Amino acid sequence: MKYRKTITIVVFLLLGLGGLGAQETVSATGSNATGVGGSLSYTVGQVAYTTNTGTNGSVAQGVQQPYEISTTLGINETTINLGLSIYPNPTTDYLTLKVEKTDGLNFQLFDLQGRLIESKTVNSTSTNISLESQPSATYFLKVAKGNQIVKIFKIIKNK
Repeated sequence: MKYRKTITIVVFLLLGLGGLGAQETVSATGSNATGVGGSLSYTVGQVAYTTNTGTNGSVAQGVQQPYEISTTLGINETTINLGLSIYPNPTTDYLTLKVEKTDGLNFQLFDLQGRLIESKTVNSTSTNISLESQPSATYFLKVAKGNQIVKIFKIIKNK
């Protein structure tokens, strides 16, 4: 009788625990971020996610989004006083290079293997650079004045 009661309790515990489940993830890292617009908890390395789409865009919950904007190289040259910007980055079709002055500026677009894709002289303060025919990849846009590099931008092209 004593063993029957113990066996019954063990069976009920095993049946009860067998029905339990939880979310499972192998995370590389994660954190919480707060700002004026609200707060966000994120985890890098999650396996499961959902995508919600609305009129203003979409968000993939549970996935770390690859979004990177960076300037890889710049010089602090006091004799060259230029305002440079490139947008949108990441891009899908084209880039716009904005400069304050065009005096002797040129640009060169390279792929990751170092192959020259396009090279032109900057003739206006706003120059469009087409990436429509290029595959999705990372590119480098080198802006120079004569033989002196002013800035190199890292460009990401998405589909």
